[in-house]
Amino acid sequence: MKVLLLKDPKDKDSGPDPYIKELGLYGFEATLIPVLSFEFISLESLFEKLSCPECYGGLVFTSPRALEAIKICLKENSKNEAWSKSLKQRWNTKPAYVVGKATASLVEEIGLTPQGEKSGNAEKLAEYICSREKPNSSALLFPCGALKREVLPTGLREKGIPLESLTVYQTTQHTDLQESLSSYFSQQGIPASIVFFSPSGVKFCLQHIQKLSGDFINHIKFCAIGPTTAEAMEAAGIPVSCTAESPTPQDLAAGLQKAL
Repeated sequence: MKVLLLKDPKDKDSGPDPYIKELGLYGFEATLIPVLSFEFISLESLFEKLSCPECYGGLVFTSPRALEAIKICLKENSKNEAWSKSLKQRWNTKPAYVVGKATASLVEEIGLTPQGEKSGNAEKLAEYICSREKPNSSALLFPCGALKREVLPTGLREKGIPLESLTVYQTTQHTDLQESLSSYFSQQGIPASIVFFSPSGVKFCLQHIQKLSGDFINHIKFCAIGPTTAEAMEAAGIPVSCTAESPTPQDLAAGLQKAL
């Protein structure tokens, strides 16, 4: 059974994509089509803030891209040296809150200890942070994307927990998206299921998919990686056949097996 995953592949260096691998174990033939391109911005400003751990109560990450921004900063020798020699240890005395496993493993790669990875979405992470932070303490630093949702900032603001957001990347449509979708449908035909991994994915792909599937669109089971994406799909009028219980390859595979 063919499944189309609308997501970026995992880093080339780290072997096969875990979603393709896991779905393969369930007998699904999964294909990835990258949907988004990211442009990193304000990196000097990001490193300035990272250079002052004493100004903040901790860090918050809700996207792997925010950590990619930090990794790009740390490619410069002088910055990497400052991070390794003292900044890393000083940040490690404070919490680094993360929304899920993918983000947690990237936090570990830069030498910090993640907390809250079982949250799975911004709403639950906000609850987790509020249960651990005191109102009016030092602000938490939140490197994020230009399209970030307001769920987490609002949740913290309501409880009086200060958050300092810094936009470090912008999201645009992947240059090859239309071409990749067209060639997938012409070579592989209509998939049994299509999985969306972000609200932006819904925004950028839906029109092309409707055009390419024609009347067969009703035969496709549409699935979401999490509740935020499911909401975006419903708002766009797509019936959601399953939402992964948490954003992991295992939960997506289990959900797809039930739906199909």
